[in-house]
Amino acid sequence: MFLKDVGAAIREGRRRFSVRAGHGVGKTGVEAWLILWFVLFHRNCKVPITANSQDQLRDVVWAEIARWHQVLPPFLRDMIEVKTERIFVKADPEGSFAVARTARPEKPEALQGFHAETLAFFIEEASGIEDIIFETAGGALSSEHSWVFMFANPTRTSGYFFRSHHESRGNWRTYHVPCSHSSRVSPRYSEEIAQEYGDQSNVYRVRVEGKFPLQEDDAVIGLGVVEAAIDREVSPTDAAVIWGLDVARFGNDTTALAKLRGNILLEPVAEKKKIDLMQICGWISSEYRVAKEAPQSINIDVIGLGAGVVDRLREMGLPARGINVAESPATDDGRYMRLRDELWFKGRDWFHGRAVCIPRDDGLISELVGPKYRIESTGKIKVESKDEMKKRGLRSPNKADAFLLTLATGDFRVAERPAVAIRDYDPFNQDAMEFERRIRQTVAGQDYMPF
Repeated sequence: MFLKDVGAAIREGRRRFSVRAGHGVGKTGVEAWLILWFVLFHRNCKVPITANSQDQLRDVVWAEIARWHQVLPPFLRDMIEVKTERIFVKADPEGSFAVARTARPEKPEALQGFHAETLAFFIEEASGIEDIIFETAGGALSSEHSWVFMFANPTRTSGYFFRSHHESRGNWRTYHVPCSHSSRVSPRYSEEIAQEYGDQSNVYRVRVEGKFPLQEDDAVIGLGVVEAAIDREVSPTDAAVIWGLDVARFGNDTTALAKLRGNILLEPVAEKKKIDLMQICGWISSEYRVAKEAPQSINIDVIGLGAGVVDRLREMGLPARGINVAESPATDDGRYMRLRDELWFKGRDWFHGRAVCIPRDDGLISELVGPKYRIESTGKIKVESKDEMKKRGLRSPNKADAFLLTLATGDFRVAERPAVAIRDYDPFNQDAMEFERRIRQTVAGQDYMPF
């Protein structure tokens, strides 16, 4: 029904489409069908396709296009060729094609320079694209002979995509596709998200209902800035590797280990359940021995059981450092009640710096966006405690605490060169592919080939 309506709107002459949807409803499939339709049935046609990361273009959009290209009738399939960087009509490779372009603030010309009788712009995960990209491409996007299609999970309450569903809605044909409207999504998915995060949470609103998040004034970290940091392509800083370890105290809490290198969380935060102190020490020692780059410090919350872990790891020769988050803040500006409150706002500043990257880790994301804060009578900021969060039905933020502990050593912003997204970067250029492979090997300590 959705695709049928889009087709009818195109025939009516509509040229601006903006789609907000829940997770897994099939929006990328629709995007792939439309891209193939434009390339196959329009001459002198150019189709720029953009997203804010190479991975999104290659692993999601291009994979879906390749899938549907294979099931086309032979006479249509043979008309076009799908390469890693382009899709083109064999009879007119320079005149009719689709091409991938990553969009980043320091390279806003991703959507510029295209001229043809028919232009069709496809913007994947448009909620994460910065306004400067759209401003730079404003002339092309508003051309009389251009179509614009934006698709996204609505993670941000600002920006070009958000406005297309609000104050600029009159200029767009908008669609809202919650998970409940798609037969592709199992009912168990919404039930699991509701159980994990709560059916009133922003995570549920965005991923299940396809609605924009409600950014509460008293939330420490917003969902939008966290989601935008997932797999973002950034240049690594020269900062040392720091680990953060949050030791489980009792019951169902988990022991969590985070590994940070300046502006990059190197891997999903690891968790261990129901292990004793000696097992924790053995686990950390094993991680330390196999680490490609040894941490300068292993920051451990010493409240409760953590003090014993610090002592034992030091005895084993590891650079363990006890952090008492109940103590006074590290800075002396009078803003925070305790070090824990200061670390939460350091985490907030880290994400708002934009040029940061985390892997997809749904547990970590939900914990980061859960806590609220309040201003005490003293005028100081206090982030709600784990017990207060549990009373609201939220789980203990063990992964988030482990991540925040990595920010407790020195100035977390220090770097010999600025943390910025990679400049002048064509994701499908051979030199760029080799450069990215080396960067990821260095940072993640594992083999990686973009294609």
